[in-house]
Amino acid sequence: MSAKRIAPIFLDLPAVVQAVALSESTVQELVRQGQFPAPRQLSGRRVGWLVRELEAWAESRPVSQLLPPPNTGAPKPRPRKGDAAGVMMVQ
Repeated sequence: MSAKRIAPIFLDLPAVVQAVALSESTVQELVRQGQFPAPRQLSGRRVGWLVRELEAWAESRPVSQLLPPPNTGAPKPRPRKGDAAGVMMVQ
């Protein structure tokens, strides 16, 4: 007998952020503006977002005419040890 995997019904804020590729502050601001699904009360101090409402919101987003920039996902260059980057020179 194999165990059935149950799909999540609710997501917490960190999972919502990961699912919709927005920051926590952006999600919270969009909720306040009424432009994003509001969380549901799950218990006294716990809230969660309905997955089906998040999916409906995502499907309702307009198709972008902009292409992603060519450097999407590329790591940002970091100063190497010994480089003067980030060091203030005092005269």
